[in-house]
Amino acid sequence: QVQLVESGGGLVQAGGSLRLSCAASGRTFISYAMGWFRQVSGKEREFVAAINWSGGSTNYADSVKGRFTISRDNAKNAVYLQMNSLKPEDTAVYYCAAARTRYISPQNEYDYWGQGTQVTVSS
Repeated sequence: QVQLVESGGGLVQAGGSLRLSCAASGRTFISYAMGWFRQVSGKEREFVAAINWSGGSTNYADSVKGRFTISRDNAKNAVYLQMNSLKPEDTAVYYCAAARTRYISPQNEYDYWGQGTQVTVSS
């Protein structure tokens, strides 16, 4: 089992940047593919980005491609989401999640979730 804690959210102006971090507990972090998701109140949670166990493979939602970068540091049990050129429509609660597989796939089921961190982008 793994516990996830996100940090780094906040208020930023459009065009600005934020870096989200997700700290994971446990000694089997490299066994998990990791993902970032986001949710606006009243709407369904949506996929943002995913990364495989080594960091060598990533995937992004079309809405964030070229602006967001997911990365991980297995020595620190951490995954990151660098968000650049932020837009008001990026405003959401961002969640870190872990899937019990080393590989990324649209069919991945994410078994563990953090509590979320709020990102607000003002226009």
